[in-house]
Amino acid sequence: MEKNPARPLAVGLIVLGALTRLAPHPANVVPVGGLSLFAGARLEGWRAFLVPLMLMAVTDPLLGGYSFATPFVYASFLINVWIGMRLRSTESPWKIGGAALVGATQFFLISDFGTWLGSTQLYPHTFAGLMTCYAAAIPFFWRTLAGDLFYATAFFGVYALARRMAERGATLGQNPAGVELR
Repeated sequence: MEKNPARPLAVGLIVLGALTRLAPHPANVVPVGGLSLFAGARLEGWRAFLVPLMLMAVTDPLLGGYSFATPFVYASFLINVWIGMRLRSTESPWKIGGAALVGATQFFLISDFGTWLGSTQLYPHTFAGLMTCYAAAIPFFWRTLAGDLFYATAFFGVYALARRMAERGATLGQNPAGVELR
């Protein structure tokens, strides 16, 4: 029977992402966006979508729980998985960086729309209120973008390095476990 590396990779990503998300870090510089892109690019089907959902479901209760905007945040990470699926056939740093930029931007727009929609105290439900909410969130956008770029680079980079090492080991007859990385 052929081993499928997808399940251990998915579980490993969830555990690594959870540990990283729970570690002290600057606000919004978290692994979830980059991890969602990576999961979309390197995992098949439902496993790719499961990674950010499980990561968030496990860590959110430990980090302060849920809010009105939570479904918007989760939906945004699922969109990041979809964006990541467009990276399946590439290792281009430019395409991965561009995907991280698109992912961070859509996260900003969607999650802050949820914040505005759920807040009647801070932001009036007017166009001006929405723009005020977006303006207040700009510093968080830059941190989100930095986190997405950093973690996407780390996940895609380590994976590419591991794949090359496994290929080199297989070429030299040094891959006794038969681990296959696509």
